[in-house]
Amino acid sequence: MKTAVVLAAGRGTRMGALTDTTPKSLLPVAGRPLIEHVLRGFARAGVRRAVVVIGYLGDRIEAALGDGARLGMEIAYCRQARADGTAHALLLAEHSLGREPFALSWGDVLVTAGFYSELIEAFARRPCDALIAVNDVDDPWRGAAVYVDGDGRVSRLVEKPPRGTSTTRWNNAGVLILTALALDYARALGASARGEYELPQAIAQMVRDGRDVRALPVRGPWSDVGTPADLAAAQAWFAAGDGG
Repeated sequence: MKTAVVLAAGRGTRMGALTDTTPKSLLPVAGRPLIEHVLRGFARAGVRRAVVVIGYLGDRIEAALGDGARLGMEIAYCRQARADGTAHALLLAEHSLGREPFALSWGDVLVTAGFYSELIEAFARRPCDALIAVNDVDDPWRGAAVYVDGDGRVSRLVEKPPRGTSTTRWNNAGVLILTALALDYARALGASARGEYELPQAIAQMVRDGRDVRALPVRGPWSDVGTPADLAAAQAWFAAGDGG
């Protein structure tokens, strides 16, 4: 896997005052910005190039990460001028991707450092159109409900399902391996009810069209660090030695 895309353009409004002057992906966990944990995980897995999509306070992200040399990788940047969704954010990086498979993560998602290698190795063993990391939750209403059959194939994906309506515990964990086919679906995507173009919608359409979309459960802690409470919980599991 040569390239990873990291989505870090969001405002992080649920963080309140914490993101008034700091982009969410630069909030620290265990002495490092969230996005640095993501990039170091990919670098440890052998990824040597990352495209970071920035938006809100993006100059600060560029200043913090630089060219990526100290993280053992090359970093390029794309700027999302209008916050119109993660599918459009991905398409900003398209010129850097070619038609090769690539990894992708939201810049505020934390998994254990070793999971990036697990995901990439799983894709290498069994290539597919998309491989989605999933995590077990009581109710996936905050993210995307992922329905998985006995062979690990995704049979349905529902973005932001109403609370209490899901019959699966699997949630889209926000770390993926995608092929160029996902770019084609992202381009063809219509706007959501919120007027945005969201990557999980494109993947859901791939599933409906019978594409080979598979799931890999996250082993160990996971957080999308959406709130101050999530940030405190992430600090706690790193302090307990669960983040390495």
